[in-house]
Amino acid sequence: MQAPVIVLNTNAKREQGKKAQLSNIQAAKIVSDIIRTCLGPRAMLKMILDPMGGIVLTNDGNAILREVDVAHPAAKSMIELSRTQDEEVGDGTTSVIILAGETIVSAIPFLERNIHPITIISAYKKALEDAISILDKIALNVDVNNDEEMIALIKSSIGTKFISAWGDMMCKLALDSVRTVSTEINGKREVDIKRYAKVEKIPGGEIEDSRVLDGVMVNKDVTHPNMRRRIENPRIVLLDCPLEYKKGESQTNAEVTDERHWARLLEIEEEQVKQLCDSIIAVKPDLVFTEKGVSDLAQHYLMKANITAIRRVRKTDNNRIARACGATIVNQVDDLKESDIGTGCGLFEVQKIGDEYFTFLTKCKDPKACTIMLRGPSKDILNEIERNLQDAMAVARNVVFEPKLCPGGGATEMAISVGLAKNSQNISGIEQWPYKALADSFEVIPRTLIQNCGGNAIKVLTQLRAKHAQGQHTWGIDGTKGVIVDMKEYGIWDPYAVKAQTIKTAIESSCMLLRVDDVVSGMSKKSEKEAPKHAADEPEGMQLE
Repeated sequence: MQAPVIVLNTNAKREQGKKAQLSNIQAAKIVSDIIRTCLGPRAMLKMILDPMGGIVLTNDGNAILREVDVAHPAAKSMIELSRTQDEEVGDGTTSVIILAGETIVSAIPFLERNIHPITIISAYKKALEDAISILDKIALNVDVNNDEEMIALIKSSIGTKFISAWGDMMCKLALDSVRTVSTEINGKREVDIKRYAKVEKIPGGEIEDSRVLDGVMVNKDVTHPNMRRRIENPRIVLLDCPLEYKKGESQTNAEVTDERHWARLLEIEEEQVKQLCDSIIAVKPDLVFTEKGVSDLAQHYLMKANITAIRRVRKTDNNRIARACGATIVNQVDDLKESDIGTGCGLFEVQKIGDEYFTFLTKCKDPKACTIMLRGPSKDILNEIERNLQDAMAVARNVVFEPKLCPGGGATEMAISVGLAKNSQNISGIEQWPYKALADSFEVIPRTLIQNCGGNAIKVLTQLRAKHAQGQHTWGIDGTKGVIVDMKEYGIWDPYAVKAQTIKTAIESSCMLLRVDDVVSGMSKKSEKEAPKHAADEPEGMQLE
């Protein structure tokens, strides 16, 4: 008898065919179960200890899954979904995982009956197209300039988070910051929150003290104690070069034989610094920011000219200051012109908050950059508020780009579910069944909302289904009481962009995982030894191998 031919490394773990598909589905389900309780206003928080010993306390799907360490490749791909969702639209990170988990689980009965995965995928793709067309039908247009409508919209993103208690205030912060940084370039709208809306967290004070500044704040103090700390309507110069003596790039040796030469060397150094300062003083600024250092001598000259200097400002902060006060960042002092000076700022002030000094540039005429100052009792709470605020800002940004809304509270998902169930009757052949199963799996969002607030899922879902069957597609779930309400009156709306992205991402990822029929995970000798030890440490249900 011929000896078996071993092609793969014997350490590699291999799963094929149906076994691989079912193991992928199982892994995806475990990931979606981890964060299922994090959906809706009655969401539970997860407390995760990261490897550095810090605590993450949150109910944001993306923040939780970022910290969970998993070994199974399908689980890793699920975690990637929430990251993509967060980067793309900023909200719906929990919904996308729950929906993806449910859509892929709904394929199990068909795989067990030996229906080919490609048939299931083809039915899913059809359902996705129909779902998006149903979404288009129920979407409403929104007026971006109407504060009340916009705040009601952002509230639905914040309502499920920790900061829902300060809902109105946080909505206003998010809306103000997005409006501040929104600009039009060549007729194209640009809202760059990441670069121009900076969140500064200062522990202490009350959460109510948080505000959006009409300008920029940096965590810096003036370089010399005698420099002015409060200037009204300052003329601002922004530099990207050091105000100190230029030394040689590499090691330079100078041999001095005469004492006068040594004195001359020192004089040259002074002259060069004086020349730098004179070039700045010539344009009569009140305030100089530089990204590099300022020598003691330069401080002395600037102080004599009654100019305040602040050094080692971050490049990102410098860009924000430039955009807020209309200055240009200059790389060489000799190139300074009157047009480079920023005059758009109304007040420069250094304040001491807690133990640190902060520089405020406020009352800007038309700031296109802003700082959001967050205050709160502790670092952990401030981190959570910042995460929630980023979501709210992303939602406001999406609506500015695509001003369409869908009803929240599971109403949209239920409308899609009922619509797809009706369409499934017109589909012939085997594809009808996976199509119908996908229609049912959309009900997971309203069902989870009811379960998370302790309602009776079967009874309430039946009432909701009846409403939608009559064509009342704005009815959804009140996530705090677990009863059905009309979202028009209740006022929970989600941006169209978030809903569309959630549905596309969830269904497309399910199709991708169903296509996998062979999983080879190579294990090195080292990880093989460690594996049994880790398995013993992990809690039950989290071992994704």
